Amino acid sequence: MSEDVLYNKPWILQRADPYIYRHRDGVYYFTASVPSYDRIVLRKSLTLAGLKVAEEITIWEKHTEGIMSEHIWAPELHYLNGKWYIYFAGGDKDDIWAIRPYVLECQDINPITGEWKELGKMQRADGDEFSFEAFSLDATVFENKGRYYYVWAEKVGVGKQISNLYIGEMESPYKLKTVQVLLTTPDYDWERAGFWVNEGPAVIHHDGKIYLTYSASETGAAYCMGMLTASEDADLLDPKSWEKKRYPVLCTDEAAGIYGPGHNSFTVDEEGNPIMAYHARIEEKILGNPLYNPNRHTMLMKIYWDEDTGEPVFSYSAKKTI
Repeated sequence: MSEDVLYNKPWILQRADPYIYRHRDGVYYFTASVPSYDRIVLRKSLTLAGLKVAEEITIWEKHTEGIMSEHIWAPELHYLNGKWYIYFAGGDKDDIWAIRPYVLECQDINPITGEWKELGKMQRADGDEFSFEAFSLDATVFENKGRYYYVWAEKVGVGKQISNLYIGEMESPYKLKTVQVLLTTPDYDWERAGFWVNEGPAVIHHDGKIYLTYSASETGAAYCMGMLTASEDADLLDPKSWEKKRYPVLCTDEAAGIYGPGHNSFTVDEEGNPIMAYHARIEEKILGNPLYNPNRHTMLMKIYWDEDTGEPVFSYSAKKTI
């Protein structure tokens, strides 16, 4: 690479929920939540390292009222059927916690300079009465054996609100084909610190397996990452196809000076080696509501594969540069 980047150190400052996409022409794109939660930004670079200094362009701004007018969160850039799509969540000024998933589409070659069209709220499948009716966010899309799947977080419950992860097969980039299937709910104490949360799904394939990471607990130092595993040959809409890790795969490490790691995405470097982008803090104590503290920074981590299990290894010990 043209520049060196330290792993597991603040890389792009004050950018949470990072998403990096490498297009088929080798160009890298970066997007993330900005602290003001009022717009969607993109960066573009010929190298992974170059994203740090690339110009950041605002490609969409929140509405002044109504839906998509508050809490613009966790955008992801995907290229499906020859078009660009951004999946994100947003609230309403009159009901700021009415968070729902939305879709933007761009038919131009360059998503930075192209025109983005609002497609509205993600559409649930015919016959599905429940999806996207409550607090819904953090959608991601992945492909397996020619089928596309949409995974998102949605809260359920009366009184105690619990954020679960759901999956559905996609009929189109903006509509589901199947009704929601529950993937995981906060079962363990490490998923219930402050709030009962499973959110921020991300997918990586390796050696016939699908690894789906997610984030758990409140957004302070307790925030951490869990993981589900399924075979690529399994029925991904069958909850029994997925195995959940009993303990988090990545969490706060005081010695490393990293607090509350999570909401990650996966990409590859120029040599094809797997890289994880994630956000974390470098201070343990936060004044006020951690959701509105801007100091969640994008960091990079080199992903290795366990020689015995084949699972991804998430480690802060990789101090090399790329």
